[in-house]
Formats: sequence, structure tokens, C-alpha cells
Amino acid sequence: MTRSKVSPDGRIPDRDVAAKLVIIMVGLPARGKSYITKKIQRYLSWQQHNTRIFNVGNRRRIAAGVIPSSSSSPRGRSPPASQHRHSLLNPNAHADAPVQEAASILLNGTHTAQIEEPTTFDLNGTTESSDSQEQQRRMDQSAKFFDPKNETASKIREQVALETLDELIDYLLHGNGSVGVLDATNSTLHRRQLLVDRIKEREPKLGVLFIESICNDENLLEANMRLKLSGPDYKNKDPVKSLEDFKARVKAYESAYEPIGEYEEKHDLQYIQIIDVGRKIVHHRLRGFLASGIASYLTTFNLSPRQIWITRHGQSLDNVAGKLGGDSDLTERGHYYGMALYNFITAKRKEWVVEQETKIARASFPPQPGDHTPPYPEFNQDLEEKNFCVWTSMLKRSVETAEYFEADDDYDVKAWEMLNELNAGTFEGMTYEEIATKHPDEYEKRQHDKLQYIYPGVGGEGYLQVINRLRDMVREVERVADHVLIISHRSVCRVLMAYFMDLTRQDIADLDVPLGMLFAIHPKPYGIEFHAYRYNEPQGWFDEVRDYKPQKTQDRNS
Repeated sequence: MTRSKVSPDGRIPDRDVAAKLVIIMVGLPARGKSYITKKIQRYLSWQQHNTRIFNVGNRRRIAAGVIPSSSSSPRGRSPPASQHRHSLLNPNAHADAPVQEAASILLNGTHTAQIEEPTTFDLNGTTESSDSQEQQRRMDQSAKFFDPKNETASKIREQVALETLDELIDYLLHGNGSVGVLDATNSTLHRRQLLVDRIKEREPKLGVLFIESICNDENLLEANMRLKLSGPDYKNKDPVKSLEDFKARVKAYESAYEPIGEYEEKHDLQYIQIIDVGRKIVHHRLRGFLASGIASYLTTFNLSPRQIWITRHGQSLDNVAGKLGGDSDLTERGHYYGMALYNFITAKRKEWVVEQETKIARASFPPQPGDHTPPYPEFNQDLEEKNFCVWTSMLKRSVETAEYFEADDDYDVKAWEMLNELNAGTFEGMTYEEIATKHPDEYEKRQHDKLQYIYPGVGGEGYLQVINRLRDMVREVERVADHVLIISHRSVCRVLMAYFMDLTRQDIADLDVPLGMLFAIHPKPYGIEFHAYRYNEPQGWFDEVRDYKPQKTQDRNS
């Protein structure tokens, strides 16, 4: 929420390198690092800080031929697999000759001087014949590849990590990036020293923040491992054997694991430790608004199964008149919407309890070998007693939409000023047609850039101001273990939807959120499950919109 000559839009300017941040993840496998990185990336991007994740494991898999290069994330693009292989074999690369030779054998499946027929190699010195050219190119990715005693594999993994870091630094220095997240185990002091040295070598002013994820909850850890079985390393493989291999991989990492602590403190490095997905947070020497904001955000994490609902209020008198802002009452149709919303949410609340109880009945917790039980440590709580919050704005049309919830003691209804509609300043109570006629310059400015536009006059806001005042709301939604229904307004719903759906800044101000749409968000350990419903007025009920995708509104005025 600052503006300057070098940063007219308030974002971190390219030349302010010291304000940019490299986040280095630390932790053993199955500690939720990727879950944390995705949440951080989504939150910072929503805050208008260009953020990208660089996953070392993905780069390793691409280089090894385990997954195609097209599988990499759009926000953390990696070069094609051929380029990964070329970098490992490049004489000018940072690996020494023996590593290059081993990489050549591993990636190509042949040794030019000795091999007479197609053979597949692994890092334990064994060979086996194969008719598949693709299998020849694939590295052995079993737990033995991650054994710290396997020096050749360790050097290859180290080289892949440095190449990924270089790509991250390029993004910050030359790609308009503000925050780059290096998602990997980085579980030894040697590796972390190597990364810091590379960063300081390339740009000493870049900020470095370590985030270590620690898991002491055995049930949570066991369940986290189940999620790995459907990941790229084990997809379509025998789950029991895969689980055994993954546990062996974890033990290999554990044998050399060095937690963050004394070394980082002696060298004045900033770090955050997140324990059991936010149950406890420890941080040291945080500098700058990005690091402190991330630490605050991490305290809100929870894995409670719950529902988050978002909708606009029912139709108001000002909606009918086409007027901006104001504080009018609902129309009769608006009151009917409130009643239908209450009936539908109440039915869905009961339906959710049945679904959760069915999952618990079918699952074993802790999970048995081969299970894919979601890692919900709260699964054993009494689901019937889960609280349901209904949050409205302070404006009458929002409060009146919640009138049926207010009359039911099973719902906890509160009004929040931060959920109020975007303030149109001088233009409050006017129609878009009136603004276009009386203030054509302002009308054109808003048409040109709705995200950056701020309504003139006392109290006038824009979308960036709405994002700013909703930061605490987002953290509260993430923090509570209760169900939440938010009944608000178009701009607020757009901003909240942009956060949960990880939309780009270009989409926020134009997201189509008409009256009568109801959105359901179910947080999961791997992200969110999303559903959209449209109010069917004749039936007084809601129909699910299958395969809903956010789209831009056709009305440029809205």
C-alpha cells in the first residue's frame, strides 16, 4: 500500500533488490513443505508480490525422465528435460568429471566405451537388460538414490539443487520476481551453506529466509506419507512397496539430517520453524515486511476438515436501480434468497457430517499399508459439535440476507466492517451511466485499469485497498476450525475468491460474481476442493454448476 516514483503501482520495484526474498525450505520428506510453499505462494501473489515456486524434486524427476517437462508448474517453469540432461552432462557445469560420467550413464543408459547392448544402470552398480529405450534413460529413483552415503547420487542431487536455485535467482533479478521459493529438503548444513554461498556470490543484497517444517505428530506424519503414494515418484505403482521405499528414503535423509539452529543464529540468518503444520511457530531475526508477514500468516494454518462458503447478499433496492454502494434494504426477492440460502446451507451442513462419518468408518487411523487416508489429525473429534460461523458486512443488505441464520441458535452470526463493499467515494449512490456522463475522465480511467483505480473523494477505495483490509479476514478464515459462511458484496467476493482460487491479478477486478452464486471451498491437505452453485429462483434451491471455471464478467461497468 505504498507508492513511489520507482514503484507507482506499489509493488516491489526491480531495482530494490534488497527487498526481494529467497525462501529456502528445510525439512525431511513428508513434512508438508510443498503444502506450505503453495500456501505462501498463493498468499503473497494475492498480496500482489510476484512469487514463484521452484521445486528441486520436479527438476530431478524431469532430468531423470520420470515425468515429462510439460508437467512442471506454470508458476515454477523449468527448462525442457533435454536441457536438464544437457546441464548435467555439460563440461562447464559445476559437477566434476566422475559425476558427469555417472550422469551420462544414468541419463542415457549407456557407457560409450564399455557397453555393447542396451542396459539400464542404477546407482548401486547393478545392471539389468531392457528392451525399452525409455527405461534406459530413467535414473534409479528408489530410496537408495537418496542415501547420503551414495556420493555420486548426492553430487547429482546437489547439482540439480544449484541449477534450480540459479533459475530462481534469475527470476528475481531479471524476471520481475519479488519472492522465489526453493522447495526441497535442504536437510544438511552443507547443502544450506552451499545455497547461501551461491546466493551471496550472485547478489549479496538478496534476502534469504529459511523455513523449516518439523512434524512430531506420528499420526500426521504417517498420513502425510500416504499422500506421497499418489505423487509422481510412486504414481501407478504398488502402494505397499512404494510405502516401504518411501519410508526407507525418509530414513536415509534422517541419517544425515541437521535441523536449523545454532549455525544459522551464529551467522545472523533469519529463519522460521513451523511445527506440526502451525501448532507451534519459532522464528529468529526476521527482517522486512515480507518475512514478518509470512511468519504471521504461518500461525493461521490448520488441517481441520471444514466448509468455507462465499456468496453475495440477496437482491437490494439499489441493485434494482443500478446504483453503486449505498445501504439499501433487500427487495422481496432478496429476502427469499436469504431463506433459500439458509435452507440449502443447513441441508449441506448435515450432509457434510454424514460424509465425514462415512470416511471415518471406511478409514483406519493411523492408516494401514496401502491406505490413502487424508491427514486430518482432528478426524476423531465430535463432528456434530463443529461450530458454524456466518459472517456478514455491516451493511443492511448483507445483514438482512442472514436473518434466517440469526434466528437459529445453531449458527454464530457476526457482522464485520472489513467485509463492507468497496467505497465509491464521491460516486456513492450514482449509476455507471451517470458517472460516464458527468465524469467521463474518471469513467475512462476505471475502464482502463480497474485493479489500480481508486474512486475519488472522501473514503474512496479501489481493489488494492480491499485486498489490504481483507488480509486479516483471510488469516482468520485460515485460522478457524469452524465452518464459515461469508455473505458480502461483489468486490469483497472477488478478492476472496481470487485468494482461494489462486487467480492472477489481471482476473481479480473482472471476476464474474453475479447475485445468486454460492461458492463452496473445502480445504484439503493437497489444496482445496471447489464447488459452485447457482440459485434456482423458481425452485427456491441451488443447482450445482459442474466444471465451473472462473471467468471474466461481460459487463465492463460492474
